[in-house]
Amino acid sequence: MDLVELLPRLSLLRFPVGQAYLWRDEAGLTLIDAGTSGSGRSIAEAVSALGHAPGDVRRIVLTHFHEDHAGGAGEFAALSGAEVLAHRLDAPFVRGELAGPPPRFEEWELPIHAEAAQHLPEGTPVTPSAVTDLSEGDELDFGGGARVLHVPGHTDGSIALFLPEEGVLFTGDTVAASPVDGTVMPGVFNLDRPRLLDSVLRLADLEPEVACFGHGAPVLGRAAAALRRATAASHP
Repeated sequence: MDLVELLPRLSLLRFPVGQAYLWRDEAGLTLIDAGTSGSGRSIAEAVSALGHAPGDVRRIVLTHFHEDHAGGAGEFAALSGAEVLAHRLDAPFVRGELAGPPPRFEEWELPIHAEAAQHLPEGTPVTPSAVTDLSEGDELDFGGGARVLHVPGHTDGSIALFLPEEGVLFTGDTVAASPVDGTVMPGVFNLDRPRLLDSVLRLADLEPEVACFGHGAPVLGRAAAALRRATAASHP
């Protein structure tokens, strides 16, 4: 796992598949997404490398239920005591109560997904002991007030988090950046692509300065313009 400082209070945790973000406030830390199964110990080591204890992480906010984002949540929650939060529509899948619906793949996505799947660990992720439900309009106590936005399309319960005071947006897999040239693009492996494109447009209208994606390099300036270019290229 790679640990990359993006802003004075924001770090990127990059896993073999997917990535997570760590936001640091004086009152505690917030983890956005948690990597795949088996990532809990690596996350704890990253927190320690930043001069904190795992117990300083107050909450783990999951942008959606897919394994490369939620798989490490139960393990790290057990290590840290952090609260796990997810949208109410995806929370049953994070809890392990139900199996989540698979994506509706575009033909061109199939070989990309097959390659990514080779890097996922085997075995069943540790499910969190409890998951707090989130809904559109909730506000979380970090980053000066983090707004929860319901952005369906990638999954029915996908969320984004926006910190208006900081101009920072966490998109989950609603938006991505190409690993080839960094081009910002709508996310792939979706349940409902038309809904996803509407969600990308909504995120652009927030006018974020910084955008942090579930896959690909974050945009650290003029992020709204990059999101608009993505919607212009892809939205019908």
